[in-house]
Amino acid sequence: MNPQHIELIKNTVPVLRENGVALTAYFYARMLKNNPDLNNVFNLDHQSTGRQSRALASAILAYADNIENPSVLAKAIEHITTKHVSLDIRPEHYAIVGENLLHSISEVLDVPMQSDLIAAWEIAYTQLAEILIGVEKQKYTDLAAQQGGWSGWRGFVVSNIENRDNGKRFTLTPQDKQPVTPAEKGRFISVKVKVPNHSLEQPLQFIFSEDQIDQHYTFEVKAEDKSSEFSVANILLNHYQVGDTVQVTAPVKS
Repeated sequence: MNPQHIELIKNTVPVLRENGVALTAYFYARMLKNNPDLNNVFNLDHQSTGRQSRALASAILAYADNIENPSVLAKAIEHITTKHVSLDIRPEHYAIVGENLLHSISEVLDVPMQSDLIAAWEIAYTQLAEILIGVEKQKYTDLAAQQGGWSGWRGFVVSNIENRDNGKRFTLTPQDKQPVTPAEKGRFISVKVKVPNHSLEQPLQFIFSEDQIDQHYTFEVKAEDKSSEFSVANILLNHYQVGDTVQVTAPVKS
């Protein structure tokens, strides 16, 4: 990025501090309306509570504030890419996100798409996307190379359910009966379920409370009081039984 681009991005920092959540909420609504298939990718329960909009607004602000030296965001990039890999975010998703983000900036800030500001943000987004895609590519490769590892979603069967305080303990066994990679306590998987009365699926991360050393994964699910009909935890608790199938991504470090 040249000095002019950096200055234009930095000049939007005060606006992002004031209206960043409004911008990202608009962005998500726009993108999901134009690309309904992504409703299977993004957690709609987090959308309804504003959690996802707030997280993205914070990330965009941090990037804009450090646009001249994005290397200071190394920890944030590690966290973001780990989350993305656990949700099977792929390079093709970045083009969709970029297009909708640029149009959202244009529409919310009321600046033309042909303006220097949008051009600067396009360069900035492309720079960030290339960094994230590169890191995620290596993470996918590393996951698939592990003993019993895999990349993307994999079918698992609910093989056991035990009642626990405020929830249940689920055990998942691979549908293909092939080995699964061990996982230490504190690592997490994403579990994707079918939403009742809707033609879509929803993902959510679950952290292991103990080491996973057998050929299955176990985790606890607790009921969520303040949630929508898209709550993965509540769907598992209220609708899933032994023998049902879910989709799971390989364990990653939180």
